[in-house]
Amino acid sequence: MAKKTVATLQSQGKDYAKVIKMVRSPKTGAYTFKEEIVPTDQVKNTLAKN
Repeated sequence: MAKKTVATLQSQGKDYAKVIKMVRSPKTGAYTFKEEIVPTDQVKNTLAKN
């Protein structure tokens, strides 16, 4: 599945990156993963957001 996503991102004109964040649930304490596809110039801003 990851290979398909990377191939799709590379075929488009603009550079994109797949950002995966590990987020802890305040209710259960379990960790979940959130995935986003963002332009490469906005990766640092996306990771800095809470």
